[in-house]
Amino acid sequence: MPLTTLDPRTALVVVDLQAGILAMPVEPHAADAVLARSVQLADAFRARDLPVVLVRVTAASDGSDAVPGRTDAPGGGARPEGWDVLSPELHTAASDVVVTKRNWGAFYGTDLDLQLRRRGVTQIVLTGIATGVGVESTARAAHEHGYHVSLVTDAMSDRSAEDHRHSTERVFPRLGECGSTAELLALLGD
Repeated sequence: MPLTTLDPRTALVVVDLQAGILAMPVEPHAADAVLARSVQLADAFRARDLPVVLVRVTAASDGSDAVPGRTDAPGGGARPEGWDVLSPELHTAASDVVVTKRNWGAFYGTDLDLQLRRRGVTQIVLTGIATGVGVESTARAAHEHGYHVSLVTDAMSDRSAEDHRHSTERVFPRLGECGSTAELLALLGD
């Protein structure tokens, strides 16, 4: 289903477009294409005085702030210096909200919901990497918090095309509306 409408107070939430994540191989959209589309959307939102939220993930070098619990997957290990720095191409504006998270989703353990509600936001538009991790976790929480959710599927990517497709075809339609950068720009009047 295509994107149908934008609420008067819609925020763009860009998930984890930072040095270490942009350097990973992703599919089906190249990281530089995801970044370029997200920059285009951020510029369009800023031009209309709509909120832009830039989310980054970080972790203490000693792992002391890692989410507890046993998993079958190995730990992430030490990250190189600058791994968690947002891409300078995003041109962070003074009006942007920057959210730092220490787990998959941008709501848990952050002030994202408070920042959105203070700005009267009722809908969020999501972009970022990885589709099935940070973006999906944030979309699920946004839906649970009562926001209208729009997902720009050509402005996100994952470690495999299969993971991306699972989220965009099986999960996201249950959480909101999916569409393209071009469709969203059309709704914004670009």
